[in-house]
Amino acid sequence: MGEKLKVGIIGGTGMVGQRFVQLLDGHPWFTVTAIAASANSAGKTYEESVQGRWKLSTPIPDGVKNIVVQDAAKVEEVTSEVDFVFCAVDMKKAEIQALEEAYAKTGTPVISNNSAHRWTPDVPMVIPEVNPQHLEVIAAQRKRLGTETGFIAVKPNCSIQSYVPALHALLDFEPTTVVASTYQAISGAGKNFNDWPEMLDNVIPYIGGEEEKSEQEPLRIWGRVEDGQVIKASAPLITTQCIRVPVTDGHLATVFVSFKKKPSKEEIIARWQQFRGRAQELDLPSAPKQFITYFEEENRPQSGLDRDIERGMGVSTGRLREDSLYDYKFVGLSHNTLRGAAGGAVLIAELLKAEGYIQPK
Repeated sequence: MGEKLKVGIIGGTGMVGQRFVQLLDGHPWFTVTAIAASANSAGKTYEESVQGRWKLSTPIPDGVKNIVVQDAAKVEEVTSEVDFVFCAVDMKKAEIQALEEAYAKTGTPVISNNSAHRWTPDVPMVIPEVNPQHLEVIAAQRKRLGTETGFIAVKPNCSIQSYVPALHALLDFEPTTVVASTYQAISGAGKNFNDWPEMLDNVIPYIGGEEEKSEQEPLRIWGRVEDGQVIKASAPLITTQCIRVPVTDGHLATVFVSFKKKPSKEEIIARWQQFRGRAQELDLPSAPKQFITYFEEENRPQSGLDRDIERGMGVSTGRLREDSLYDYKFVGLSHNTLRGAAGGAVLIAELLKAEGYIQPK
């Protein structure tokens, strides 16, 4: 691939930002050259800025310890050192939208972990194996922003990764109704058990805004590109419940689904096992070799056993069986901070690089 692309991480001191730092350590295509955060962290080395709040089990990579954290609001200074940026900031929606557009208007591609631009019509929200064709809207977005090289691309909500890929592999059978309950790890809230001791021996049956995202974002992912915009799909009808459970990592979903053209159980499993997307075709560095793994065991997948499958970038399914009200029910699992957050964004960046959307400045 030649010389590595230079990467900035905006919001690099938070939990998702730390995941970006971890995943980009030794990456074959990308190298971190800038980290930005709030003004409170600016001027400190990265090691100093995360002292006492490094949340991952692996140590801070040596290559970033002495990078001096910059003020994320000083857009020109940050973008002068990078070819593109990842963004994972904790701000109000309007503030995130303005910040990401400011970065894009400098000619810098922005791959966002935030939800602020997920419904901007000309911003692609991508799972690389599912809807890579949505990158086509970048041309219209560049025209709107007045830039030849900058743009924003976003990653969808972490919880839907546990069931949307499994349903996507079955779209030919025309799913009509989906009922999904997600059991979501505490890292999805940016916390661990030290931060959130009240989650021990506890379940919270509410996650703000999560059910709306889980019901609507799949329809945008399955939508069509028309006149430089993504038009969301009208089916299937999806209803969800989202529950916080005392698990460190891994979002698990129980799914009920009916189809216009009901497949056999054998057909469903074959579709899952054989499914390959654009990420696999291009052999991207972070892409799982086996995107969807089906477990025959009655008690799998399990969060503790299976969330790290394919380095946390694979999706697991199991317990497929016919249902008395719907056609089928099954269980899905994905790693929320790898496939669902930072890892998914890195995979999007790899896709954008491979397809020619990100170039050295």
